[in-house]
Amino acid sequence: MSEEILINFTPQETRVAVMQQGVVQELHIERTASRGLVGNVYLGRVCRILPGMQSAFIEVGLDRTAFLHVADIWQPRESNQDRTPERPIEKMLHEGQSILVQVVKDPIGTKGARLSTQVSIAGRMLVHLPQEKHIGISQRIESEAERESLREKINRLVPNDEPGGFIVRTMAENASDEEFATDIAYLRKTWADIREKARTFGPPTLLYQELSLGQRVLRDFVNPDTTRIVIDSRENFQKLTGFAQEYTPAVIPLLEHYIGQRPLFDLHGVEDEIQKALARRVDLKSGGYLIMDQTEAMTTIDVNTGGFVGVRNFDDTIFKTNLEAAVTIARQLRLRNLGGIIIVDFIDMENEEHKKAVLDEFNKALARDHTRLTVNGFTQLGLVEMTRKRTRESLAHVLCQPCPTCGGRGEVKTARTVAYEILRELLREARQFNAREYRILAGPAVVNLFLDEESQALAMLSDFIGKSVSLQSEPSYSPEQYDIVLM
Repeated sequence: MSEEILINFTPQETRVAVMQQGVVQELHIERTASRGLVGNVYLGRVCRILPGMQSAFIEVGLDRTAFLHVADIWQPRESNQDRTPERPIEKMLHEGQSILVQVVKDPIGTKGARLSTQVSIAGRMLVHLPQEKHIGISQRIESEAERESLREKINRLVPNDEPGGFIVRTMAENASDEEFATDIAYLRKTWADIREKARTFGPPTLLYQELSLGQRVLRDFVNPDTTRIVIDSRENFQKLTGFAQEYTPAVIPLLEHYIGQRPLFDLHGVEDEIQKALARRVDLKSGGYLIMDQTEAMTTIDVNTGGFVGVRNFDDTIFKTNLEAAVTIARQLRLRNLGGIIIVDFIDMENEEHKKAVLDEFNKALARDHTRLTVNGFTQLGLVEMTRKRTRESLAHVLCQPCPTCGGRGEVKTARTVAYEILRELLREARQFNAREYRILAGPAVVNLFLDEESQALAMLSDFIGKSVSLQSEPSYSPEQYDIVLM
């Protein structure tokens, strides 16, 4: 399926949309003030060890200390076994120690960045593993003959006496020896620069910064289906052309500079898709719809038939809706960059063949995803459990913040609930302070309620405490906000 990549540059942010047949499949946003950290290599300092969690907090110069688990500490392989036995973290690290680490997960929510001591540096064709003597092949290259041919080619280009290993990336299937040699030289030089900086500077220090989003597009996003890469900035078009000439020459013919008057993302409907990707409800063409809720622990997706009554019986209606939902959900996961635990509540199906067909369609649609994921099939409750690797914030977390009125709940208290809270608070205040009068400051809806339906309740309380109570409407107050002023 042919693919186009649109890149919108502004001084504040870079936005990338991956399109297939005119439909947005993926969105990536990187802001100049808060670039992603995944891939960055730091010289850090161990500031705290937690034996109970077998983890350590590492100071790398970020706002929050980063997190290192014992499972992410690299240990050399031994000839007679896969790895040396894992030792307790308190035996491997000590507070104040300098340590070379790489970010494998961006800070998400209140959690700091997640680190690993196993460094990997990505190039166009290869990923360099400086600490491993290993040649690996991407799992997406399925042909055994091709895998063996690539392994022999890398072994021929990498002398046995040189340290480090490599993983061949998917896009290297038809790469020449010259392209591999260029990539190997670039990766070895990058690692040498990192080691030199680590010897020169003290912690915490950034030793290597991952490429910008625009550069990563040329290195990571382009595949055999990519037909063009459209860039709407002349300056950045020239910069990316220069980058491609040095590192990814095969991509140069795909680069186009967009010079139209209409904004690039408007022209291709991307702006509308961004707004839709922030909505809780996703409408299906058939009339059904999805409800997507993202929480701290997991993402839940509920499938509903809505107004879809287009086939002969109810079972077929459910089946058709679930099939369409399976394809839409796979696209929405990529579009919104949802990760972690994901629970999908398809409409209940009695027919086992229908269940299998929906699951097959779901897996087929998910196969387009470049992010690692697992699908566990239907549970006894009829839910589909899956996980999708989360390495950066979701689209909603990048573009939005919790509502200051409801605090992210998605609901606010009713005016009556707030009014009753005020009455209870007024009683507490009257018992603690001997004021001459009390004044209630609240939003218009609450004040109107006290003037109308709850006027008798307010009068009764005023009589009970023996003090007069006045009202003052504050249009700037949120629905739940109020103050009681002692006069």
